[in-house]
Amino acid sequence: MKLIYDVKDKPKFGQMIVFAIQQLLAIMAATLVVPIITGNGMQPSAALFGAGIGTLVYVAFTKAKSPVFLGSSFAFLGSMAAAFAGAVSIEAGYAGLIIGAVFAGLVYVVIALVVKFAGVKWIDKIMPKQVIGPTVAIIGLSLASSAIGDLQSGNYTVDGEVTSNVLIAILCGLITLFVTMICSVYGKKTAKLIPFIIGILSGYAVAAIFTLIGIKTGNDALRIIDFSVFSDMKIFAVPEFTFFIAIKGVREVDGAYLGSLALAYIPVAFVVFAEHIADHKNISSVIGKELLEDPGLHRTLLGDGVGSIVGSVFGGCPNTTYGESIACVAITGNASVYTIITAAVGAMLISFISPFVAFVDSIPSCVMGGVCMALYGFIAVSGLKMVQKVDLEDNRNLFTVSVILIAGIGGLVLEFGQIQITAVATALILGIITNLILSKGKNDKSNESAVEAE
Repeated sequence: MKLIYDVKDKPKFGQMIVFAIQQLLAIMAATLVVPIITGNGMQPSAALFGAGIGTLVYVAFTKAKSPVFLGSSFAFLGSMAAAFAGAVSIEAGYAGLIIGAVFAGLVYVVIALVVKFAGVKWIDKIMPKQVIGPTVAIIGLSLASSAIGDLQSGNYTVDGEVTSNVLIAILCGLITLFVTMICSVYGKKTAKLIPFIIGILSGYAVAAIFTLIGIKTGNDALRIIDFSVFSDMKIFAVPEFTFFIAIKGVREVDGAYLGSLALAYIPVAFVVFAEHIADHKNISSVIGKELLEDPGLHRTLLGDGVGSIVGSVFGGCPNTTYGESIACVAITGNASVYTIITAAVGAMLISFISPFVAFVDSIPSCVMGGVCMALYGFIAVSGLKMVQKVDLEDNRNLFTVSVILIAGIGGLVLEFGQIQITAVATALILGIITNLILSKGKNDKSNESAVEAE
C-alpha cells in the first residue's frame, strides 16, 4: 500500500506528538484492561509504563525497522492468574509474574537462536500464504464479538442499579465509526493521518452531551460516561511498579512454585510465537518489506521476548505486538517508527499523569467499540488480501483455509489444566498440520475435476 510516511520518515515534532497519541488511543484500552482483569491490585498505569519501555526494547532489537507498538498480552491472562493462585502471598504472586515473564522470554530467546542458525525458509514451508492469510483474518474476526459487545455497552450503574441505554450507546459508537471513516477517506492530509483521534473525540463529545442531559434531567438512561473517575484525583502519581512488591515476596518462592510457573508460561510462549509470525507477516505486507528477513525473525523475537521481560518487571504483564497498532499504521499510512518511539515514551510519561489515564478510562466502551470495528475489521481484511493470492481452486489450499477459518471463527479452544491454547493458535496449528499433510498430495483442482466430469 502507499504510505504517507515510510518507516524511516520523521514527521514534524508537533505532528509526531499527535500521531503518537493516536497510536496510544488505539492500543491503550486493551493494554489497561489486562491488569484490571487479572486483579490482585495490579495497576493499569504500571502496565502502560511496562508497555512503553517494552516497545522501546523491541525497537532497539529490531534496529528501528518494525513500526509496531507492544501492549499487554491477553494470551497470558491464564498464566498470570496461575501465578497468583499458586503463590503463598500476594507479594510472592508479583514475584511470580516477573519470573513467569522471564520463562516466556527465554522461550523466545531460544527460538531466536535456532532461527539465527537455521534461517527462516522453514517458516515459509510450514506457514505459507494459505496458512498465514486466514490466520491473520482470524485474529481480526475473533475480536468481532468484543467490538460489537463494546458497541452495545450502554449500561451505567447508579447507586448499585444498572440502567440500560443500548440504542444511545450504539448511536455514539456508530458516530465514532463514521467520523473515523469519513476522515480517513475524504479528509485532507492531517485528517487522514489522525482519523481515530477525531473519531474518538467526536463520539466522546456526543456521549458527554447525552450524559449531561441525563444528569440535568435526572434520566439515568441517558448517562453514558462515568465522570466519577476524575474525582479525588492527583495530577501526578507514581505507579506501583511490579518489582516494588515482588521484592518483598522473592523469599517465599520455592522450587514447586517455580515449576508451576514454568508450566503456566512456557507453553503459552510457544503459542504466542505463532501469532508473532502472523503479526509480522501482516505488518510486512503493510510496509512492503519482509521483516522476517530484515531485520530478521531472530531480532523480532528477541525484541518481543526481552521487551516482555522488561515490561513485566514494571507492569507485570508480558507484552506482544498489537494488531490494533498494525491496523492503525495501515489505515493512516503512517509507518514512521519515530511515531512508535514517541508513543512508547509518551506511554511511560502518561503513566505518571493521572488525568490522562482517567480520561482514557472514562472513554465509553461504545465509543471504543466503534473504533475497534474499523481496527479489527482491517486486520481481518489484511488476512483476506493475503488469501487473494492463494489458488483456492486447488483443494489442498481450499481445505487448509477452510479448516483455519472454521476453527478460528468457531472458537475452538484447547485447555490442558492451567494452559489454554487460544482459538487463533489452535486454528493456526490445525492449518499447519492440514497443509503439511495435503502438500504431499497431487494437485487436484475442483473446477478441473468438474469440467472433466462433464
